[in-house]
Amino acid sequence: MDEKKLTPKSENYSEWYNQLVQRAELADYAPVRGCMVVRPYGWSLWENIQSALDRRFKETGHVNAAFPLFIPMSFLEKEKEHVEGFSPELAVVTIGGGSELEEPLIVRPTSETIIGYMYSKWIQSYRDLPLLINQWGNVVRWEMRTRLFLRTLEFYWQEGHTAHATAEEAEDETLQMLDIYTDFARNEAAVPVIPGRKSESEKFAGAVRSYTIEAMMGDKKALQSGTSHNLGQNFAKAFDIQYLDENNTLQHCWTTSWGLSTRFIGAIIMTHGDDQGLVLPPRLAPIQIVIVPIFRKDEEQEKVMAAVERVKGQLSDFKVKVDDRTEVTPGFKFNEWELRGVPLRLEIGPKDVAKNSVALARRDIPGRDGKSFVAQEGIEHTVADMLADIQANLLAKATQFRDENIHEPATYDEFKEIINNDGWCFVWWKEDALNEAQIKDETRATLRCIPMEQPGGTGKCFFSGEEARQKAYFARAY
Repeated sequence: MDEKKLTPKSENYSEWYNQLVQRAELADYAPVRGCMVVRPYGWSLWENIQSALDRRFKETGHVNAAFPLFIPMSFLEKEKEHVEGFSPELAVVTIGGGSELEEPLIVRPTSETIIGYMYSKWIQSYRDLPLLINQWGNVVRWEMRTRLFLRTLEFYWQEGHTAHATAEEAEDETLQMLDIYTDFARNEAAVPVIPGRKSESEKFAGAVRSYTIEAMMGDKKALQSGTSHNLGQNFAKAFDIQYLDENNTLQHCWTTSWGLSTRFIGAIIMTHGDDQGLVLPPRLAPIQIVIVPIFRKDEEQEKVMAAVERVKGQLSDFKVKVDDRTEVTPGFKFNEWELRGVPLRLEIGPKDVAKNSVALARRDIPGRDGKSFVAQEGIEHTVADMLADIQANLLAKATQFRDENIHEPATYDEFKEIINNDGWCFVWWKEDALNEAQIKDETRATLRCIPMEQPGGTGKCFFSGEEARQKAYFARAY
């Protein structure tokens, strides 16, 4: 591990992030420009994210399947908005097995089209509905400007695709998945996302309505962290996804799609990380507790390691790592596990053995304030309470930071000043695509979402001055 200190966040946030991802061994750059190699520690974090989401999906009746990586070009061309939205990002295969293909193949940027084709074969009757399928896999989008986890040519994700008999069922499904993402982000990742609807300009290509969870990062930029789309009948009509209803009348289905990707690892890093490294929420951390034995003499080693093994046994319900390396100092170990964001460090030395105690150091509270000494007896209960407190504290700190940096300007001039200082703006907004485009062009701020929770009543749109019935969040974003 590189012992050189990270670039401070306040000095160069982008450099801090890039250094941290690599030094904490989450990911590395691949030989193909814009691609990444997810290292075991980063993949373990992703597996924990997968597990937390997959459990929620299955509890709501969804099942997993796998669909092909290659999609015929003609499939994308069937839905006009879809192909226009994705054309600049497509990777196209024209040669296979040494011969030119009769039809070019797209390396999937998303799977609405190939899944729509299969649904048209599988759905015949109202008895086949709803069809609720999720896929875990990878996709390719040819991005020009890339950054590890946040935006890469290839990334990993889940994409859910469902088909329903009515528009109401499809909308309920879309909102249900938005709620699941919100619950996961807040309660597992301690990321206080704001759920809301995307504007017409920002919605998914081919959707009727798009919903999103938006998170504020440590540099106050917004990160779209998960999306849920009501596709209406657009893809059903393009791919003839039809069913016979109870009156024996042929109807088009109503479909949805929703996804969350490895980008969320970037959200966790930038929401909680500090100048010492990662700060991981206990519920998702690959290692929840690291035990560091401390001894100088051989006779001390035997007694200390016996205590370490006993304490480790008491903590069998947690993800525990014993760092018993002898070639590096305890101080080196402390720094390394701080860098990797392990929520709780236990130190056991000869004095702790004599007192039947352990030293605990919380990653979320740096320095002496986060350190305490507790009895070895009942350590499993002490640790469970402390990990729960760390989880809650991370969410509280992130929520406070978010709320302190959201402002409510009344005029466009006030809006521009806040945006230039990297704040978020929560404003009365009369929807207008041309006005939205002008704001984006002049300030580089985008409409992040029209939140599900609204204050009610009406107000004066900060930009047009017209009466508005809803408020929206604007910010600069990744």
